[in-house]
Amino acid sequence: MARHIEPVCRLCRREGEKLFLKGARCMSMKCAIEKRGYFPGQHGPNAKMRRNKSSDYYMQLREKQKLRRIYGVLESQFRRYFRQALKSRGVTGAQLLVLLERRLDNVVYRAGFAPSRPSARQLITHAHFYVNGHPVDIPSYLVKPGDQIVVRESSRSSGYWKPIVEEKGEPGMPRWLTADRSTLTATVQAFPTREDIQVPIKEQLVVEFYSR
Repeated sequence: MARHIEPVCRLCRREGEKLFLKGARCMSMKCAIEKRGYFPGQHGPNAKMRRNKSSDYYMQLREKQKLRRIYGVLESQFRRYFRQALKSRGVTGAQLLVLLERRLDNVVYRAGFAPSRPSARQLITHAHFYVNGHPVDIPSYLVKPGDQIVVRESSRSSGYWKPIVEEKGEPGMPRWLTADRSTLTATVQAFPTREDIQVPIKEQLVVEFYSR
């Protein structure tokens, strides 16, 4: 399986905003955007000048790249999601976001079982989760209403889960998902809607990019 192996902080710097790819680090002063809020590369701060580009194609491309990077999806897979959204009923851009939001790695992240989507992907590929009683190690698995995601019993002895179980208060949970940290269980209550998906994306620009 192909994957991004370069420092992910470069992706945030390339887009000029936080994509929250490293969990708690993104909320601290160690965040690359806080320390070096300019394009990565040999030209350093002088690369800021390139952000003044404002052609339609440039804006569409950047929005598409930002969405891909937020959810950690490669280009070929992202195109498949777009074709699937195009065939779905409803607004194509909203349907694309719904498909991305239904990915198992995103659900694990939203439930508070991982500090970031990359961390959630790693937990899933290491077979720490069951979906409806069956082991699932595919981060792109699409959940549906009624699905129950549970941390595997044999994995619970790991010290990783202790602070999650003991953490006070509920994580910011979308309306379509419920989670019980004490039992390390999450349940999908409904399909997400566009209003439930809080990502800084103008999805219409992504649709326009692929409609050229």
